[in-house]
Amino acid sequence: MTRVDFYLLAEDAKTSRTDFACQLAETIWRRGHQLYIHVADEQQASELDSRLWSFKPEAFVPHGLLNAHPPSPVEIGWQDDPGNHHDVLLNLDLKVPTHFSRFKRVAEIIDATEAVKIPKRADWKFYKERGYPIHTHDLRSR
Repeated sequence: MTRVDFYLLAEDAKTSRTDFACQLAETIWRRGHQLYIHVADEQQASELDSRLWSFKPEAFVPHGLLNAHPPSPVEIGWQDDPGNHHDVLLNLDLKVPTHFSRFKRVAEIIDATEAVKIPKRADWKFYKERGYPIHTHDLRSR
C-alpha cells in the first residue's frame, strides 16, 4: 500500500514550498529513488524546472520534464499519466492526482498559508479515509 508523508513547513513565503521541494527532491534522488514531481500545470513545471537548476549552487539533481528524451531520474509533469513512474511521487498540486496509488510513496508539502493548508487538509482526510498509512514530519519548530 502507498505510504503518504506530509511535511509541515513553518514559512509562509511563496517560495518556501518550492525550495523545500527542491531539497526533498535532492534527498530522494541521492537515496537512489526515481522521483516524479506532480504539479498543477505547465507553467508551474517550467518554474520548478528552473528552480531545480539554481536552488543550491553545489547541488545537481538530474531532472527534466516528463516525456523528455532522454528520461531523467527526476521528472516533472502535470499530465494525468505519470509515464513509467512507480517509486516516489512528490505532489505539489493542490489536489490528489488520480494516479497516486501506483506509487510506493507520496510526499505532500504543506506551508503555513491558508491557500495550501485548506486543500491539503482535505487531501489528508482523503488518504486517511481510504486507509493509507500517513506519516507527518513537523518541520515548524526547526
